[in-house]
Amino acid sequence: MSVNRLNELLLNFPKTEKMPALFLGHGSPMNAIEENQFVQGFRATGRELQRPAAILCISAHWETKGTWVTAMESPRTIHDFGGFPPVLYDQQYPAPGSPRLAEFISETVLTTTVQHDHSWGLDHGAWSVIKHMYPQADIPVIQMSLDVNKSPKEHYDLAKELQVLRNRGILIVGSGNMVHNLRRVDWNRLNDTYGYDWAEEASEKMKRFIATRDHKAMIDFHKQGSAFDLAIPTPEHYLPLLYTLGLQGAGEQTTLFNDQYLAGSLTMTSVKIT
Repeated sequence: MSVNRLNELLLNFPKTEKMPALFLGHGSPMNAIEENQFVQGFRATGRELQRPAAILCISAHWETKGTWVTAMESPRTIHDFGGFPPVLYDQQYPAPGSPRLAEFISETVLTTTVQHDHSWGLDHGAWSVIKHMYPQADIPVIQMSLDVNKSPKEHYDLAKELQVLRNRGILIVGSGNMVHNLRRVDWNRLNDTYGYDWAEEASEKMKRFIATRDHKAMIDFHKQGSAFDLAIPTPEHYLPLLYTLGLQGAGEQTTLFNDQYLAGSLTMTSVKIT
């Protein structure tokens, strides 16, 4: 890329006060249309933040070979779930995309090639939570995929390369769930805010590691014992949290919200870094 082109991209994203970084526990797709404490938490967080120039979301629901960012002008709303009421499939979140932000990210990240995608859009890990924060759908949103070939440490290190975006008005959102074991969900108590013993053990350890900035322990989640193994049977809902932690700068604090267990084997715990 020429120096002139890079300068042109920078003009599109002038320097701002440092934006927070978020991890949102997105839970069930029904949170897109239900009124509950979690939706209220998303709304309250949106009201607290300065308005971003654009949003970059790393969602649990876009896994790829290689790292990709959506680069279309108008990303489609993806209904990547099944068995829910028709009204949920009627939901649309017509936020614009940002090819220029996609290009900026591709030039910012140096340790891996960030490729441009023109077919994915916004999956429910992105739109079902962002819609509550910014219901007018008037802020550009793009997604970055989870490369299935990267180690947890590589995902964390990639996040560090995205730090510069926070000083350019870009809100970076990781979307997943810290404790996420659908095979152990208590389907008879889907709306009950309680956790199994192992879910509580894993969650409390995670929150302690986050509070003490023990990011190494969070990266090495496979070494943390059987409670973590049950809490993270597959990594895709956990890895977006590592992106948020990787964005934490020196002296920045973490705040938890929506910190609740759900149906035994899920947590909706969300994290704000400022």
